Amino acid sequence: MLLNRVCGIFIHDVMDTNPLAVLKLLLVGILVNSWMTRGLSGKQATENINVESVPRRPSVALCNETQLLWEMEVCGEGFKREMAYVDPQNWCNLTHFISEYHVFSLCTETNAGRINCYWPNPLVESYIIRIHKHFFSNCTLERVILVDPPDDTVTILILIPVFLTLAMIALVVWCSKRSDILA
Repeated sequence: MLLNRVCGIFIHDVMDTNPLAVLKLLLVGILVNSWMTRGLSGKQATENINVESVPRRPSVALCNETQLLWEMEVCGEGFKREMAYVDPQNWCNLTHFISEYHVFSLCTETNAGRINCYWPNPLVESYIIRIHKHFFSNCTLERVILVDPPDDTVTILILIPVFLTLAMIALVVWCSKRSDILA
């Protein structure tokens, strides 16, 4: 019984409609199966591949952290030179030094990428934090004291959703009672 049945279809039912198409399909399936089996075997696959034609992946260079620190110092010195032209009273106003900071940030990112280090990384972040502490440590804003809103405002903000919920429930109940008339 199992031999007479292929994928839930009796063979004699298929053979009656188009015997040549079924035979071609069977042969194609056998050929594809043999090619895939041959292609997946390790020995034959490596024999057929020309090793010289396969592009090699470039070797991954490691991050040279000593050079990275040196490059960060070079970028930082350039930033310090540019910040010397900005009045210290304006160090907390970003509009006075945004271009200098952009050049510093771009310098750190470019140099990190050039010496095969990802950006940002812990070394770059620690250097940038040192720069921030040097120039921007006094730029903290005054702490904003949060005050509760007036009671009337809180009451309105609480009651509006409650009443909307009750109105929606009443609307659903009313519509369900009148469904025979509305339909």
